[in-house]
Amino acid sequence: MPVTESKESTNQHIDGRHLLLDSRIVENVTNAELTLGTVRKHSANPLFEEDNPWEQRFDNLYANIIYDEEEALYRCWYSPFIVSHSTKGMTIEQRSEELYGKHVQEMGICYATSKDGISWDKPELGLVIYDGSKANNIVWRGGGVHKDWAGPHGTGIFKDLRDPDPDRRYKAILKEKILSVAFSSDGIHWGPPIACPEANSAGDTHNNAFWAPTLGKYVAITRQWHQTNHEYIRLIARTESDDFTHWAKTEIVLEGRDTNQQLYAMPVFFHGGIYLGLVAVHDQKTDRVWTELTWSPDTRTWHRVLSGTPLIDNDGEYGDYDWGCVYAAANPVFGDDEIRLYYGGSDGLHTSWRNGFLCMATLRPDGFAGYKASNGSQSASVTTAPAFNGTASLLVSADIAQGGSLVIRALDDSEHVIAESEVMTSSVSDGEVKWQAASELTKLATNWTRLQFLFRNATVYSFTVV
Repeated sequence: MPVTESKESTNQHIDGRHLLLDSRIVENVTNAELTLGTVRKHSANPLFEEDNPWEQRFDNLYANIIYDEEEALYRCWYSPFIVSHSTKGMTIEQRSEELYGKHVQEMGICYATSKDGISWDKPELGLVIYDGSKANNIVWRGGGVHKDWAGPHGTGIFKDLRDPDPDRRYKAILKEKILSVAFSSDGIHWGPPIACPEANSAGDTHNNAFWAPTLGKYVAITRQWHQTNHEYIRLIARTESDDFTHWAKTEIVLEGRDTNQQLYAMPVFFHGGIYLGLVAVHDQKTDRVWTELTWSPDTRTWHRVLSGTPLIDNDGEYGDYDWGCVYAAANPVFGDDEIRLYYGGSDGLHTSWRNGFLCMATLRPDGFAGYKASNGSQSASVTTAPAFNGTASLLVSADIAQGGSLVIRALDDSEHVIAESEVMTSSVSDGEVKWQAASELTKLATNWTRLQFLFRNATVYSFTVV
C-alpha cells in the first residue's frame, strides 16, 4: 500500500489506510492526546515452554510467527539454546546460587505449528541429530559449539510470496559466523547460509527482514554496538538489498533515550502505509526488558510513540512468566477482529538464569495508538491533512465508550464544513461513515479535503479511504 507523502514533501494524496499515530497526516489537535492501545495478554499464557531436552534455554526466544493461508496453519520458528550450561529443573532459589555467564552453548532453530494460534504442537521432523536421535523439532543447528555461541543465532524468517523462485519462498537472516542469509522452499529444509560481509553488522540479536513496498527493496533490521569510554551501547541498525543476497553497509537508525535504556532488537512490519517497529528496551539498571512502539515512513527515520511507555509490559512478580523480559516476535498476525502480538517472555532478569515461554497479547484492529479525549466530558478534535475525496467511501476505527460520540466533518480549504457525518455512538472497526443528507461532498469530486474528527469519551485510531 503506498504511503501518504510527508507534509514537507510533495502534496500527494493516496487512497488507503491511515493510522492517526502517523504525525504527517495530523495537522491540528484540540483537547486530545496520543495514547497507546490497550494490550490484553491471553488467558492461556504461556502458550508453550522449554519442555524438551534440546530446549535447554529459551532466553529471548526470537520467535517468528506467520499465519500461512495456503496451509491454514500458524507456523512458528524459534531459537533456543540447544546446548548450554543450563539450570533447567532448578528452583528459582537454586538458580540464584548459580553463577550466570557465558559457557559452552549452541543455538538452533526449532519449529512449531498450531491450528488456532493458541495450542501449539512441536512436530517430530526427523531432520537433525540431537543426542544421537532425529526425534525432535529442530530444523537447523550449527556445526559445533564454542565458548561464546554457535549458529544459527538470532534468526529472522518470513514467507515471501512475491519471489517467483519457489526455492526462495522462505527467507532467513541470521548471524552464523557473520550476518548471513539462507533460503528454503518449505521453511523446513534450508540451504546453506550465505555470508553477507558487506553488511558489516554485529547481528547478535533478533535479526529480521522484509520486503519494503514503498522502497521496492528488501530491508533488514539488525544491531550494532557503539563503544563509549565506559561501556558498549546497543543500537538499532538497518541495511537493504535488491536480491536478498547482497546487502548495503548497515547504518544506525535508532538509539535509546540514554545509555541506561538501550535498544535490543526491533521486529518491523508494514501496515497502514507506514512501517511499525516493536522495539525491545533493555533497562540497564533493573536488567529487565519490555517492548515499545515505533514507526517510520521509510525504514530510516524512526519515531518513538510515547518513549518510555511500554506497549507490551512486564507483569506479575519475580518468577512469573513475563516478569523479567518481553521480546516481541516477528510478525503480528492480523485478524478480522484483533491483532495478535506474539512474544517471548521470561521469568527472570536479562543477565540471569531464566525460564522462557511463548506468549500472546492482542490489540483491537488498528489499535496500536490513537487519539483519546484528554477530558472525556469535553469535546475533542483531530484535523487531518488533505486526505479525502468526496467520490470515495470513508471507513473509521474507534473505541466509543457509553455516553460517548464521534462525528466526522469534511472541511474545504478555508476549513468551512461542507459535509458532516451521522453521529456514531458505539465502537467500530472499519465502520463506514454515513453522511448527512445535506452534505455537499459532490463539490469534492476532483479535490482533496481535510477531515475533522469530533469526539468525546472516545479514542480514534484510523481512517481508510476506499
